Amino acid sequence: MQRLLIYLTLAAIAIPSFPVMVEAQTRTRIGELQQRTRGTTISGKVVSVVGNDFTLNDGSGEIIVDAGPRYWREIDIKPGEEVTVTGEISKKSGEFDAFSINRNGSVIEIRPADGPPPWAGNPNRPQSPKPPKS
Repeated sequence: MQRLLIYLTLAAIAIPSFPVMVEAQTRTRIGELQQRTRGTTISGKVVSVVGNDFTLNDGSGEIIVDAGPRYWREIDIKPGEEVTVTGEISKKSGEFDAFSINRNGSVIEIRPADGPPPWAGNPNRPQSPKPPKS
């Protein structure tokens, strides 16, 4: 009986010492997004697309996903597709700024999670035409 207690005690001590590497992304329902921070993952069906912005619906709500400017990376998302998006809520627009989009097992990298987007202040971006001087 004493040996059994010793073995159980040793097992209880040893179990927490094994390294456990778990990297799981928790999906957040769109209706609960205002409470979440950077690196949030949402999933749903694409309802409509305008340029690189699309509306995503997961049954709890809808949100516009901003996948950056088309001159940076043009995405080819179509209404009806099921996608998973990792990103954050924009403080300015309330849209969901995408860091990456996963569809059909393929990941489209949009921008890094840290710092400003790579297109912010980009001097090589297409300029809007200037009005003619009078």
